[in-house]
Amino acid sequence: MTRRTLVLAAFVGAFMFTALPGLRAQAPETTIRAIELLSPLPDKRTEAIEWFEKRGNKDAIPALIQTLRFTTTDRRELADAIEALAGETGPKSWNEWMLWQEKHKEIKPFKGFAAFKAALYAKIDPFFAIFLHDGVAHEIRLEEVTWGGVVKDGIPALTNPKLVPAKEAKYLTPGELVFGVSINGDTRAYPLRILDWHEMFNDVIGGVPVSLAYCTLCGSGILFDTTVEGRDKPFVFGSSGFLYRSNKLMYDTETNSLWNQFTGRPVVGPLTGSDIELKTRPVAITSWSAWLKANPDTKVLSLETGFTRDYSPGAPYGQYFSSDKLMFPALVDETKLKAKDYVFALRNSGTEKAWPLKLFEQNPVINDTAGAVSLTLIGNPKTRTVRAYRTDGQAFKQADNRSKVTLDGKAWKVTEDALIGPDGKRLHRLPGHIAFWFAWSGYLGDEGEVAQATN
Repeated sequence: MTRRTLVLAAFVGAFMFTALPGLRAQAPETTIRAIELLSPLPDKRTEAIEWFEKRGNKDAIPALIQTLRFTTTDRRELADAIEALAGETGPKSWNEWMLWQEKHKEIKPFKGFAAFKAALYAKIDPFFAIFLHDGVAHEIRLEEVTWGGVVKDGIPALTNPKLVPAKEAKYLTPGELVFGVSINGDTRAYPLRILDWHEMFNDVIGGVPVSLAYCTLCGSGILFDTTVEGRDKPFVFGSSGFLYRSNKLMYDTETNSLWNQFTGRPVVGPLTGSDIELKTRPVAITSWSAWLKANPDTKVLSLETGFTRDYSPGAPYGQYFSSDKLMFPALVDETKLKAKDYVFALRNSGTEKAWPLKLFEQNPVINDTAGAVSLTLIGNPKTRTVRAYRTDGQAFKQADNRSKVTLDGKAWKVTEDALIGPDGKRLHRLPGHIAFWFAWSGYLGDEGEVAQATN
């Protein structure tokens, strides 16, 4: 089946039963009534709202909340119906009802909700029907999957993008930030000013297929190894246009499954339940000048991406990054940190642990543990730079030269791969990345821990 045929089949599956009496008869009445919430006829919409309110079952709340976001004419009627079913009064926006819904996990949507949701979002982009359809497998709540404001691939991934030598990257200024990656001696810089517009690259670095999944909303650029044991070829990813708790849902181009950007797991679609979890690799955010000084042979992402964008620093998300507010609804535990405080998240090391970036203001070198793993972290909060290395419990200190640390008075070199001692001993780097607190705590907080200053 071709991609075009797949789209048409999904689109038809989402809509045809609303038009054909025979197919309508096979659908649950709840689904039929929910799709009537989307009718262009005001009387039909009002009738559907009143039907759900009279029916009196809370399982209709998710559909009414979904509809509330997109309506301009039935807002009061929908809000009244939600309040009646929820048993709570008071003016609440779509955003507030989404937060309410996240708290109330006991409320399950009616059978056929996925078909309603597919019909709703296929009106925005027919390609969305590939991801959401009746009976789709999922391990996250479909009622919390929401639209991020763009169509499928509306934020286009860069696949095998053009790279240039450092001397040709005249557009970069010394203090601006880049994602720095080095694998098997292949060293690359991917400027945030470009990745802000694309949020994803698929590339082969040092012979290793990888994807950088950058959720601007979460402040997290996570480097995933896209080769999975038992599969013939690496995954290639794009941006679906959907979010889950203000987190990007990416998709793979092979199966069109939706993946949680933060966990590297497929959560909606054919691969759900497969136990696949992508491994992360080290990546650093740092200034262009610092990266170039440490890696003079680096290659750099070219401005010639094949797309026309304003690639000046901060163009698409400058206001968001400077604000303490989230753009989309997500519950946040702010007892320890504020929602958009930065943390460094250690990954794939047996224990999920986060270090608030502000800890490095006092101690640029932190010696700590994560579960049974002893490690040393070297950070610079001004450039959001943190690298973590597995150690044997040694207490390293910052040297006068930022490219080195000291142990027992002897200098060790800081590299992208390891800490290298004067005798050539190597202490290897551990995978991790920067993220906003709300994202780490929302996805990994229950199973992880938050570091305190230990030096």
